[in-house]
Amino acid sequence: MPLLSVIVPYCNVEPYITECLKSLAAQSLTDLEVILVDDGSTDGSRAVAEDFVARDPRFVLVTQERQGPGPARNTGVRHATGTYLAFADSDDLVPPGAYDLLVRSLETTGSDLACGGVERLRSGEVSPSSLHAKPFRRSVERTHISRMRVLVRDRTVWNKVYRRSFWDDRRLEFAAGIYEDLPVAIRAHVVADQVDVLSEVVYQWRERDVGEPSITQGRQEPDNLRARHASIRAVREIMAAEAAPRLLVSFDRVVLEKDTAFLLQAVAESDAEERGELLELGRAWLADLRRSVVKEASALRRLELYLLKRGLADELREVRAFRAKAAGELRAARRRKKDEGWYGDYPYLRDKRLQIPYKVFDISEELRLVARVESASLDGDRLRVRGEVFIRRLEGRRLKVALWLEQDGTTIPVKARWKKRRTFTAQIDASALAHGTWRMGVRAEFQELIKDGYLRPAPIGGQDDAVDDDPDLNGSTQELGTCRDGQEAAWTFSSSSRE
Repeated sequence: MPLLSVIVPYCNVEPYITECLKSLAAQSLTDLEVILVDDGSTDGSRAVAEDFVARDPRFVLVTQERQGPGPARNTGVRHATGTYLAFADSDDLVPPGAYDLLVRSLETTGSDLACGGVERLRSGEVSPSSLHAKPFRRSVERTHISRMRVLVRDRTVWNKVYRRSFWDDRRLEFAAGIYEDLPVAIRAHVVADQVDVLSEVVYQWRERDVGEPSITQGRQEPDNLRARHASIRAVREIMAAEAAPRLLVSFDRVVLEKDTAFLLQAVAESDAEERGELLELGRAWLADLRRSVVKEASALRRLELYLLKRGLADELREVRAFRAKAAGELRAARRRKKDEGWYGDYPYLRDKRLQIPYKVFDISEELRLVARVESASLDGDRLRVRGEVFIRRLEGRRLKVALWLEQDGTTIPVKARWKKRRTFTAQIDASALAHGTWRMGVRAEFQELIKDGYLRPAPIGGQDDAVDDDPDLNGSTQELGTCRDGQEAAWTFSSSSRE
């Protein structure tokens, strides 16, 4: 009996299947079997599969009439004999040490499943998967989605290894249709006793260049969107059945951020023939989202949802084009000089024809202070600090900024030199600082807007401070390098050492 069974359904993936199967054959974990399920393939994929079966006794070929990826995976599970289960899509790649890492983790911890990081593979180039980036910033053993709610983003089955006994005991099974893996992936997280999370990349998810487009590449087609909506509803039913109301809110946040974007773009680009059914789907989609989640969304997303609800597809197209062109440089505006509110300077802000309520454009909650130390070094008695300070949505505006060092009520002003209005450098006389820990405070002002806080260490790996924007991460023990979220940048001075 092999240690691991890897199930690979395939159908008409001739341009990619060879590379996929080579990556499985090259795994450092050699005690495995690969169950190839031919799901009615009509191209040369079967010849490739037969060749691997002939050359490597670990490869097994099973044939069935075309039923779709879900039933094909179920067929593979029935033929699998391993202690552990894994799934791979026939156009993707698995790094050489991936299954070794995942299985070794389960052997050590006894957890029900282990999951790891994912990269996107586009035209031979790899980049982090935006869907998986947050859950896999660090490794955590024996955790659970109820304690680490960011795992609602871990919605795929192929970056995991499952304990076979757990799979059978919980009666996990794929449904027919597309997006069949989402309910299974989330249900496994919910019903597991404990889960291992690995920061290492264990899967490369391909965006196809040639051949038939993948399911996710057709994500703006009406049938595809309906299937996605059905899959999302299935997840909500799972969470309701398992009494996980907090997870429902967290899940809706991801739906609003990721899935809803495809719906909005589809409506914006639709022709007259498709527009009616897409608008109907959009209204059903919006009805499912929790009001609290919509309310906490960015003003630009709220504007898109407002236009969708009113069926204003042409206006939605303009706003989507504005979003793409702005590329993150979204600005704040005032209605008039004496108005204390701040609003997104977006299309239709002042349009009297549509009369969109100003609360739709309100960005008060988005005006967050970003203050962080990029580097710090001690040169003799000179502490050299480089960092940046700005207010979200007011990037590029000239702020009045004050910096200081603080310890037990004692403050020492810090003079800084500024570059491009947000980056600063400062030199501090460390000999003038008393023993103990000092942290750096900041006040940023723009007109009547005042933001106070403390500088934090910069995120590791060049990532933006997305933790601040994700309610499912705030207050958790997620780490950025060696610094916990919410920890201020601080320096400790003593007679014998300086940190």
